[in-house]
Amino acid sequence: MYRNGIKRLLAILLSLCGMLVLSPLLLILCIAIKVDSPGPILFKQKRVGIHKKHFNILKFRTMRIDTPHDMPTHLLKDPDQYITRVGHFLRKTSLDELPQIFNVLKGEMSLVGPRPIIQEELERYGEYVGDYLMVKPGITGMWQVSGRSDIEYHERVLLDSWYVRNWSVWIDIVMLFKTFAVVAMRKGAY
Repeated sequence: MYRNGIKRLLAILLSLCGMLVLSPLLLILCIAIKVDSPGPILFKQKRVGIHKKHFNILKFRTMRIDTPHDMPTHLLKDPDQYITRVGHFLRKTSLDELPQIFNVLKGEMSLVGPRPIIQEELERYGEYVGDYLMVKPGITGMWQVSGRSDIEYHERVLLDSWYVRNWSVWIDIVMLFKTFAVVAMRKGAY
């Protein structure tokens, strides 16, 4: 309980500071998305959170509104044809994930934690699913700073499990600093 309280307090304080500092950038990105293509500014998708509670993760919309919604992006023949011009930039820089700060403030996510997954991915966690469901998913975490899209799925699961079992405030602080470096180098972002 004490551990969760410290983690939550840290997440709220850093999120509020981040929102204050990033508000001009958020406004510019909102305008750019609206000017670039018709449709909503934000994209919402159901994800699995702590104790199997579902929530809508928020991201800046990076795809056209005529993208087939019943088909995952990775199964589209040419997903790039559906990504907007601004969307390419947002994905390369990982800025599409900034609205998740609102998920953190709402208590659905944390700044650092396991990668937020969809319901269908739970079975891929196998014996480690309990670890995943013990904590809130994070905007960043072990897999994001360890190669992101360049590492295999089973490695992501092991990294998430290790994080949950070894959590400390210091690990979160290190993950946040490493995230800034990874994002600046655009490593593993597609």
